[in-house]
Amino acid sequence: MMLLRAAALAALSAPALAAEAPEASAGASLAQTTVGLAIVLALIFGVAWLVRRVGPLARSAGGPLRIVASQAVGQRERVVIIELGEQWLVLGVAPGRVNTLSTLARGTLPERTSAPSFASLLARASGRDKK
Repeated sequence: MMLLRAAALAALSAPALAAEAPEASAGASLAQTTVGLAIVLALIFGVAWLVRRVGPLARSAGGPLRIVASQAVGQRERVVIIELGEQWLVLGVAPGRVNTLSTLARGTLPERTSAPSFASLLARASGRDKK
């Protein structure tokens, strides 16, 4: 019986309490959401910075291997030049497989030359350009 009285009293007083409670304004709600989002983004950037600083990539950066150059020769195949001490290894890399193609003395790569434009190739092929 007491439980029934308490439930009836709560039901009668609930609308009165709802009318007395101030409604949160849209501006306050937007400000709270913006602050929460800023905190979450700051945490994401902080964790990313920490992982980069302490993670496994930071440890291997100063190791004895260094990738000198890489060139795709197919959809999933690459030719990679790795510097190991005083020599370069030319490797063929495919899914699940790495083959040594050549071993070279450590040196420098030649400068990359730009390919001729299509217009110059067309002029040369048509005989207008006498180069």
